[in-house]
Amino acid sequence: MRTAILVVALCSAAPAFAQPAAKVAEDAAMTPVEDVNIKKKEIPPVLLSAADDPYSNEATRNCAQLTTALASLDAVLGPDFDSGTEGKHGLTPTSVAKSMVGSFIPFRGVIREVSGAAGAQRRYDAAVDAGIARRGYLRGIARTKGCKRPAAETVAAN
Repeated sequence: MRTAILVVALCSAAPAFAQPAAKVAEDAAMTPVEDVNIKKKEIPPVLLSAADDPYSNEATRNCAQLTTALASLDAVLGPDFDSGTEGKHGLTPTSVAKSMVGSFIPFRGVIREVSGAAGAQRRYDAAVDAGIARRGYLRGIARTKGCKRPAAETVAAN
């Protein structure tokens, strides 16, 4: 209960944290459930495909295929580094709240390993890394073929 009150107070005290306090508290409350691997983060199919072969020539024949493939990766990974939009990096109310809740769980690392949650997180992170590699590969091919970048990326690059 104290943790929830502290999370709500933290979120209301920091104006940069614009996320609703109820959503932050809900995400933080799920931390123990994720730690024992009851709630699993599903790996999106586009990332599973990228993990199988990030440098596949599939969907690289023309600019339309490349644009579609890049858009599907952007939808899952968020904006690319040079897109001009800010991603979900850094300190967020949810990350602070989850860290606080996690700090109250004794032997959390051991519990995550035994339950399989740590292994599942490693697999998810590896799929994200493969997706990032795939996006870079596709962007390189698109640039080589002279494909026009979507309007949002063109504005951000200038």
